[in-house]
Amino acid sequence: MKRFCLSVAIVCLSALPMQAEESNMDEGLSLLEQGARLFMKGLAEEMEPALRDLSTAVEPAIAELLGLIDDINAYEMPERLPNGDIIIRRKSDHPLPDSDETDIEI
Repeated sequence: MKRFCLSVAIVCLSALPMQAEESNMDEGLSLLEQGARLFMKGLAEEMEPALRDLSTAVEPAIAELLGLIDDINAYEMPERLPNGDIIIRRKSDHPLPDSDETDIEI
């Protein structure tokens, strides 16, 4: 879908320099611009329900992730190891929050 939208945008933008070449083309270009605008508007209206559903599906996952992080300032910047792993270390001046759980699930 992104490739299709990009193709339409490229076609629309490539037609713009032709406008200076001939005055007869002015009407055709304005029609092309109107068509491109209508197409993009229709595409946005068609994609809106899918994006809304995606947003609804992602919100609980983000809320759960934020629940796992007590304070974002308690962590160092992520570090990528040579093997590709990413480590996010807790700052030494921020103690672990009190927790009833003694086991860590890995």
